[in-house]
Amino acid sequence: MEQKKNYLLPIIVMMFLFGMISFVTNLASPMGDILKYQFNVANWMGTLGVFANFIAYAIMGYPAGSMLQKMGYKKTALIAVAVGFIGVGIQTLSGMFESFGVYLLGAFIAGFSMCLLNTVVNPMLNKLGGGGNKGNQLIQAGGAFNSLMGTSVIILTGLLIPEGIKNAQISNVFPLMYAALAIFAFAFVVILFTAIPDSNREEAAVKTSVKSQYGPMSFRHFVLGAVAIFIYVGVEVGVPNVLQKWLQNPDLNVLGEGVNAEAIASSVAGTYWLLMLVGRLAGAIVASKVSAKKMLSLAAGVGLLLTLLSIFLPASMVVMPVFNGSEGFAMVNVPINAMLLVLIGLCTSVMWGGIFNLAVEGLGKYTEQASGIFMALVCGGGILPLVQNAIVDGTNNGLGYMNSYWLIVVCFGYLFYYALIGSKNVNKDIPVEE
Repeated sequence: MEQKKNYLLPIIVMMFLFGMISFVTNLASPMGDILKYQFNVANWMGTLGVFANFIAYAIMGYPAGSMLQKMGYKKTALIAVAVGFIGVGIQTLSGMFESFGVYLLGAFIAGFSMCLLNTVVNPMLNKLGGGGNKGNQLIQAGGAFNSLMGTSVIILTGLLIPEGIKNAQISNVFPLMYAALAIFAFAFVVILFTAIPDSNREEAAVKTSVKSQYGPMSFRHFVLGAVAIFIYVGVEVGVPNVLQKWLQNPDLNVLGEGVNAEAIASSVAGTYWLLMLVGRLAGAIVASKVSAKKMLSLAAGVGLLLTLLSIFLPASMVVMPVFNGSEGFAMVNVPINAMLLVLIGLCTSVMWGGIFNLAVEGLGKYTEQASGIFMALVCGGGILPLVQNAIVDGTNNGLGYMNSYWLIVVCFGYLFYYALIGSKNVNKDIPVEE
């Protein structure tokens, strides 16, 4: 009991780092929108920051697992925080030098940090909580804070560019960059001077030295699950990314005259992340009673329906509560299509856990290696939104925004298939015990 009290500060820091994963990742999207107009580039180029952030997972995902195994939680966490500080710092410098290339470099380096943090924070919170129910409770709390920070960064960026997206400069979001740098610096110092429980890496090294003819990729349900996680992260990021671009596009004037389109668009997208927070809290409550298969199939089915309705329904206006700039919370008019897309946040909120649980079920000793592969495929969050924005650019009359959601329809269709059929373990003859 006394020892756990000593871990209170690092637990708080890990919670903040959990939030920083979402904060830094989601910051790439509005920054890309600002730079799109600042440098007058196409939609797909404005998404390159998100792409650079997520493609780093493809490079670092598997090595991150090995680094954690060899160096332990504390050293890996310190490296992750240091890399994050450098990445965000370089993105800040891109505003000073007015360089799109420098911004992309910073986003790529920040992506390395986010990958390492994702690999470290979950198991570290579990250890700091002593494992069991307490450890799981800390992880759930971290996930909720992750969603909260993702919501706040979208809303805050809208408030920081009241003069309009066309006139915005990357320097407008410097306050958010400075906040991120301060948290990273504080976290580094706290972790450095705090004793953190670690795994017995010698035992792990002995276990991994024993080669096997099998691996995670020997299991069909894992391979299909790895594809599902690639698709899922792409959907999670792509839905609000394109939605925000559509609503704030000054040439389309979707929200009408006399409104702060940037603030409303940011708040609508932020509501998507807020609903993910609600969904994760609700999912944690019902997870003990509802199987991952049922939860994933329901979420994918509802997500598919909502996307189809958003495509086919006419863009009639409905009233929705949003944070309307300096006026605070207010009821404003938004297209019904936007409201339906926001509701998808409830669906995507429970998918990560469901896909992961189904994909690693029955893998036994191959589970840790499977986690590294999963982390690498988070790069879908950068690739699929890039494709979706390229579809937008392919149509000049504004219809491309909604047409791009046909990609999301296909993705939800696959996730529905995986939940019902593809998740079945058909390789039970492979030995999985140590």
